[in-house]
Amino acid sequence: MARKRSKRTTTTFVFCGLLSIIAFCAFVPVFAPLPSLSSHSNHHSQHKKVTTGKFGIANDMFWKDGKPFQIIGGDLHYFRVLPEYWEDRLLRAKALGLNTIQTYVPWNLHEPKPGKLVFEGIADIVSFLKLCHKLGFVVMLRAGPYICAEWDLGGFPAWLLAINPAVRPRSSDPNFLRLVERWWEILLPKVAPLLYANGGPIIMVQIENEYGSYGNDKAYLHHLVTLARGHLGDDIILYTTDGGSREALEKGTIRGDSVFSAVDFGTGDEPWPIFELQKEFNAPGKSPPLSAEFYTGWLTHWGEQIAETGADFTATALEKILERNGSAVLYMVHGGTNFGFYNGANTGGDESDYKPDLTSYDYDAPIRESGDVDNAKFKALRRVIKQHSAASLPSVPSNNEKTGYGQIHLQKKELFFDILNRTDSIEVVESKNPLPMESVGQMFGFLLYVSEYAAKDDGSILFIAKVHDRAQVFISCSSEVNGGRPIFVGIIERWSNRTLGLPKTKCLSTISLYVLVENMGRVNYGQYIFDKKGILSSVYLNGRILQQWKMLSIPLNNLNEIPKSNPIIQVAYSDFIKNSALRKAKGCT
Repeated sequence: MARKRSKRTTTTFVFCGLLSIIAFCAFVPVFAPLPSLSSHSNHHSQHKKVTTGKFGIANDMFWKDGKPFQIIGGDLHYFRVLPEYWEDRLLRAKALGLNTIQTYVPWNLHEPKPGKLVFEGIADIVSFLKLCHKLGFVVMLRAGPYICAEWDLGGFPAWLLAINPAVRPRSSDPNFLRLVERWWEILLPKVAPLLYANGGPIIMVQIENEYGSYGNDKAYLHHLVTLARGHLGDDIILYTTDGGSREALEKGTIRGDSVFSAVDFGTGDEPWPIFELQKEFNAPGKSPPLSAEFYTGWLTHWGEQIAETGADFTATALEKILERNGSAVLYMVHGGTNFGFYNGANTGGDESDYKPDLTSYDYDAPIRESGDVDNAKFKALRRVIKQHSAASLPSVPSNNEKTGYGQIHLQKKELFFDILNRTDSIEVVESKNPLPMESVGQMFGFLLYVSEYAAKDDGSILFIAKVHDRAQVFISCSSEVNGGRPIFVGIIERWSNRTLGLPKTKCLSTISLYVLVENMGRVNYGQYIFDKKGILSSVYLNGRILQQWKMLSIPLNNLNEIPKSNPIIQVAYSDFIKNSALRKAKGCT
């Protein structure tokens, strides 16, 4: 979704500024036109070119099975909803009056490690698409490879950042394109049988996402089109989506009649001047007005008040589109949840102005994160949609039943460093200087950096110029009374970088320094999108570079899997372990 917005007027809002790889060797910038879009007809053309069993564009309208079709859709992302609730949420979208579901495809969910493919459970995109079809929806599929979506790294796998030499994502870099080709050779054949022409629900497939807000590499876009055509054929409508400004459309669209150019814009903007601008980037007669992202709400960053958009304001803005036979896709109809560590982040004027997104992606959508629909926004939007629906709308389901579990008492089981002390499956990487998370093969969670320094009577000053995103600092000394258990010193944060004073100690040996870095979500939009995590600079102690580091991966994928021992911590605690054994042998406690 786009981040640069013109004026937005809402009843209540908290909207934030700018929000925010190895596919082919040869570029083929010329590609076959879509048969369903090939006629440069105008409003006076005959409609007979649209035939039964086809989905196409003519006379500045969408046509489905030979009849005009107004897209009244909503984004509902399969990867933000547990599969057990897919049908429930889709039925609620049906009751709202929608006929179309739009969803992204996050590459990083389906290929978390190079060559490791996941298409089960929450990643079972084929089952989701078949369910949409069963329930009578058509689908607009946003295949990427970049999706934004307030999703970690805009949907790119984080392992792209570890490739050396570095690839240039979202560009015609041959190394990046070879990766995209490999990915789409897996994805697109899976969805090809579900195209509308093949009896499935998919009426359109999006190329990239809001590219005009990022770059101007037309060879890259043409290459994606050629690649998509090779897998999906010439009948499917390919489309781009860009913000409703001339600059964004100039850079992000492919002129001609082979790729349809859709727009998105702020809910408070007047839609029809933007739809007129949209026409300039489509062939004559091939520009049905479509807001591919009509904003029902907005996202929320950590530390912000939950974003809200007024129900009546949102419904009135939608009415302006539908009353003149325009089409719109609600973004979001149901936001869902950024499960695990998959939330994205945005930046302001520089990359230190970092704003991670919440785990919740409720988005103030009409179908709330819990599935509830008994709210003013759902009712207001349904009232407007009902006026423009030829068929009667299904009855509105009740809110899902809730259960109260009472108070939950949490008990501390073990200290973090004690767990590490008996863990043997943690991967350890040694390096002269700190390495990013991605370079040690860890994409999410925490990474522990361990080094040593000589004790000073007056303490030391620690400075890390670049840490992504939040570091907790500990020190330990095996000769001290506590036996070397690490003690907390302080925090260094990406957005408020500062020096940190390390306490003076009477340590008789070297002091172990532990820097536990948390990945809070990779940037998903804007110029700082390729956002590596961990310590990304030299570490300075009293003005001198501290070297010789060990890095321990702590992905936190499954806290039930606690292994037994770890060589790094054992070395750090070796004196403590020996002393403890001696004390016990002497009957000491």
